[in-house]
Amino acid sequence: MSELSPEEVEMRKRAVFDSMSPRRQEHILKKGYDKWDPFEEPKDPIEIRRDKTKRTTQMLVREFLQSRSSDEYSNSYGRGVLEMALGIVNEDDYFQGMYEFSCWYKDLLKKEGKTS
Repeated sequence: MSELSPEEVEMRKRAVFDSMSPRRQEHILKKGYDKWDPFEEPKDPIEIRRDKTKRTTQMLVREFLQSRSSDEYSNSYGRGVLEMALGIVNEDDYFQGMYEFSCWYKDLLKKEGKTS
């Protein structure tokens, strides 16, 4: 688009905008028509996030659940594992806090001889 004059770019931008549905136009107007660039290059697909061990969330969940017998866990347990894995891989403070508390509590139980 750099070979076009600013007036030509604006005419094309207006043509693209006018051809959109009213709902989509409202969305663009909320964000700001001036900021909107209908000609920008598409973004690369999001990177597949990995943890410090280079495992994806899916790999971590599968590996963990395979270390348990299927009798040991329910669907709710599996959802909890998935949420924790997502939170840890995405470095979410909420899940980091739960993880650190769990480690601390396990150590506390061991220290006080309350584990089996």
